[in-house]
Amino acid sequence: MIPFGDLSREYDDLSIEIDNTVAGLLKSGWFVLGKKGEEFEEVFADFIGKEVFAVGVGSGTEALHLALVASGVTHGDYVITVPNTAVPTVSAISFSGATPLFVDIDPDTYNIDTNKLRELVVIEKKRRGNKLKALIPVHLYGQSADMEPVLAIAREFNLTVIEDACQAHGAEYKGKRVGSFGDYACFSFYPSKNLGAYGDGGMITTKTPEQAHTLKMLRNYGQEKRYYHTIKGFNSRLDELQAAILLTKMKYLDTWNTRRRDIADSYNQHIINKAITKPVEVSYGKHVFHLYVIRHPERDRLQAYLQNNDVQTVIHYPLPIHLQEAYKDLGYSQGDFPVAEKVAEEILSLPIFPQLRDKEAETVAELINSFS
Repeated sequence: MIPFGDLSREYDDLSIEIDNTVAGLLKSGWFVLGKKGEEFEEVFADFIGKEVFAVGVGSGTEALHLALVASGVTHGDYVITVPNTAVPTVSAISFSGATPLFVDIDPDTYNIDTNKLRELVVIEKKRRGNKLKALIPVHLYGQSADMEPVLAIAREFNLTVIEDACQAHGAEYKGKRVGSFGDYACFSFYPSKNLGAYGDGGMITTKTPEQAHTLKMLRNYGQEKRYYHTIKGFNSRLDELQAAILLTKMKYLDTWNTRRRDIADSYNQHIINKAITKPVEVSYGKHVFHLYVIRHPERDRLQAYLQNNDVQTVIHYPLPIHLQEAYKDLGYSQGDFPVAEKVAEEILSLPIFPQLRDKEAETVAELINSFS
């Protein structure tokens, strides 16, 4: 079986370093909000950009939630994002008390359609006034959204921009890494991410020490110092064990992203089935291929064919958020976002992870070419 992902291969490569890291952390006797977490925040901030501050939290979902809270989003407010994202993007909006509003996507990149975004913001700003608070552009699958028009719209209409970079560690937009553009940016360290922990973890990047200070209080019960609660906060802390593991892995991230791009190049070169739509890499960005997503009009039959030939694939994501049972109360219907809906019927994610072997990628391509 060619696996969709296999974290045991990564551990095989790093086992001595990881084992030593874990043993050292256990011997330290300090497991929450310690030196490893602080060190990782500094290293990650420096990776994203020189004028960025980073705050470790419990997960990517909680990163999005805390960024919304820090930006002042609350009950009765509205936040715009896309319907083809993973559900945590929208869950975080709900957790903050706000209502999500959706905008359709670009049919080539699967990221936010900035022309439709402007149209929606103009309409909703008239309707909602100052209750329209924020935009969450998602850097889906490892490719940056088109941030210049997003930021211009946000400035024009006084909206906070929160980048959802949970799938885009190291991705670039016009030569700068994502996570350095918005008022806030959120990353996930779920184990299968380009940079993954051995459990849950997340990070928020922001522009000012004041914003970082607020986030550090929010993640730790609202405390400015122990048992003195300045604001109402949460329990969302990146624990020392995960921070230590992420520090160990961090030095490999660029190499791993290069390997993902090499595998994507192999797929691009070897997949010649004319019914397949391959991913588009935009000229203004650098894709890090958290996922390599193809399209085929008979996606389900293709997926079954690959499974029968011992290739694991996954669909990211089979049903847009506006059609999910949990979000029926938003009042959207089939047909409201035709591009996202059409894409969801055709997309299929192929195996792509740094330890995937060249021959495995070539076999996947050969099987796709033989499908008819």
